[in-house]
Amino acid sequence: MAPSLRQAYGRRWWMAVTAVLENLLCSAVLMGWGSLLIMLKREGLYSHLCNANNSVVVHSSLDNTTSGEADEVYLSCVDQEEMLNVGFAIGIFLLSATTLPLGILMDMYGPRTIRLVGSFFFGLSCIMMSVSAYNPGVLSALIFLALSLNGFSGICLTFTSLTLPNMFGSLSSTIMSLMIGSYASSAVTFPGLKLVYDAGVSFNIIMWVWAGLAAFVFCNCFLNWPTEGFPNEVDYSKIMVLQELSSGDQKVVGERLNQKNGDVEHSMEKLPTETAHAIPFLSSVFSPIFLWSLVTMGMSQLRLIFYMGSVNKMLEFMFTHGEQHPSDKLGFVAAENVSFYTSVFGTLQLLCLVTCPLIGYIMDWRMKECKVEKSHTSDTDTIEPTKPMRDCMIQKLTNSIRAFVLTNMLLLVFGICCLIDNLPLQILTFILHTLVRGFIHSCCGGLYAAVYPSNHFGTLTGLQSMISAVFALLQMPLFIAMVGPLNGDPYWINLGLLIFSFTGFLLPGYLFYHRRYLLRVKLAGDKEADDKQALNHTETNGYKHHSNGAMASTMVL
Repeated sequence: MAPSLRQAYGRRWWMAVTAVLENLLCSAVLMGWGSLLIMLKREGLYSHLCNANNSVVVHSSLDNTTSGEADEVYLSCVDQEEMLNVGFAIGIFLLSATTLPLGILMDMYGPRTIRLVGSFFFGLSCIMMSVSAYNPGVLSALIFLALSLNGFSGICLTFTSLTLPNMFGSLSSTIMSLMIGSYASSAVTFPGLKLVYDAGVSFNIIMWVWAGLAAFVFCNCFLNWPTEGFPNEVDYSKIMVLQELSSGDQKVVGERLNQKNGDVEHSMEKLPTETAHAIPFLSSVFSPIFLWSLVTMGMSQLRLIFYMGSVNKMLEFMFTHGEQHPSDKLGFVAAENVSFYTSVFGTLQLLCLVTCPLIGYIMDWRMKECKVEKSHTSDTDTIEPTKPMRDCMIQKLTNSIRAFVLTNMLLLVFGICCLIDNLPLQILTFILHTLVRGFIHSCCGGLYAAVYPSNHFGTLTGLQSMISAVFALLQMPLFIAMVGPLNGDPYWINLGLLIFSFTGFLLPGYLFYHRRYLLRVKLAGDKEADDKQALNHTETNGYKHHSNGAMASTMVL
């Protein structure tokens, strides 16, 4: 039986801590594709597409290879990598594209149902990966369904966890940054599992243990997550008052809280505002800011996803330089170094937990100065609002411009590092990739929250994510072109993507133009208000002068 919203509030810290861990281990784990690809190749998935003339030999464990004790030997080739990359592309597409329908379903059924379904499918995907490795010559096709379910289940867990911060009041921004950071850092999971795999643990055992973790996520959600959502208009700090009162007092106090804060037990809907409903949704969709954000986010997603799917081949090319038939010694050295650097790349994904709050700080810069404070008048006891030091909308746009410019500059430096054929420099490339991936989504979400009505935010975010996912599918033909006609050389593709990255400055450029327009409007409004105030002041002084003259005439008479 599902707990009530009041019971869930009492368990909010347990839910938040477990949600961070569950996101870290079970959400966007496909971002660590490089490490999973190595394990799948060693398990022989789609190795039947290779032949001895165009392939290299891989073993189930590099450690066993050095001692000559490998139990199974498989072939690896370009055709195998292309086929597995198709599965990666499908999984990543579902990880991003299903946010819009999930938002609609969560509004209908609440986060509990979506999270239960997501955890079940995640466990099923782990079982399918394990089963496909039992007989890779026959069951390799299961990997497509396994990766698809993995991507879909990951976004289910992530999307539902983003509703938890509503219960933490002033700490909601901190909890939200931890949720986003754990989602972005989940790419460390497969590199961690690969270390266990390299230590000699069977791939099947790893997948079954991981499926058991998904069962824990399912049970935790079943026992602790309420059927209702977590509305942010409810004052959760007063919910616990009801637990300390008698049943009769609970009814009276509960009615008062419902009148003030909404129905604590059943409220799921946002409080409507006349301003929000006055703006049509299509006006938000076809606004220049949203359209330019599609360009920026689509470009960024393509750049980041292509690197994730191709990082192993890029690292390998730095050793082989396109040699189609490398010697056994060169092939072994290349595989060993690729495995090491892939593990480093995955480990550095934990930086997202640290860097995501940084971009949130930039987005919230000087926002406290935009608040309207109330002060007492000198001659009366009435309270009048004082004029804020800064305009809220203009300050939000200023912060968004700075955040997007910083993110795009990091993306350009990342693209330049990708062009340099230097292996130690790739550590810096890994760090920049992690920073950009953590920053870009926070920038876009903060911008949407600043300029669009709250009832449009979820749908716009889901629509943007879905369109960006469709655009990111271009990484698949780019990967095929790199391993095919370009013989594994990523230089020209990276150069083209670097030039394409300059389009990311179009959005902050338009925001700068829009900010200048708002400043002109504000100055004109302030001038009109000052003129009106001066006119009223003049009229008041004239009235006082006329009254004084009339009183003097009366006294003379």
